[in-house]
Amino acid sequence: MEKLFSYGTLRSKEIQRQIFNKILIGTADQVMGYKLKSLKIEEEFGMADYVVAVASENSTDTIHGVVFTISNADLAKVDLFESNAYRRVQVTLHSGETAWIYIEN
Repeated sequence: MEKLFSYGTLRSKEIQRQIFNKILIGTADQVMGYKLKSLKIEEEFGMADYVVAVASENSTDTIHGVVFTISNADLAKVDLFESNAYRRVQVTLHSGETAWIYIEN
């Protein structure tokens, strides 16, 4: 099993049903030393606005989100879902847990 920290789209129940065919149960957590940046991604019907985590020079910058426990197979599904604007890296969360997070590519 893997830990996945989500700060955006993956917290949506609709998106979870689309990707995993189920609703995930998560726990609130934070990642320190990162901040959110606006991002435009071209989609089928035009440009869409999203946010992406980027490393911050300020170690007190914090992103609030949710950490989910998912299978390796589900993590592979998320890799396919995320656009090439994101890359997956491991971080240590405020709780002390290690989790995957998608950051700016």
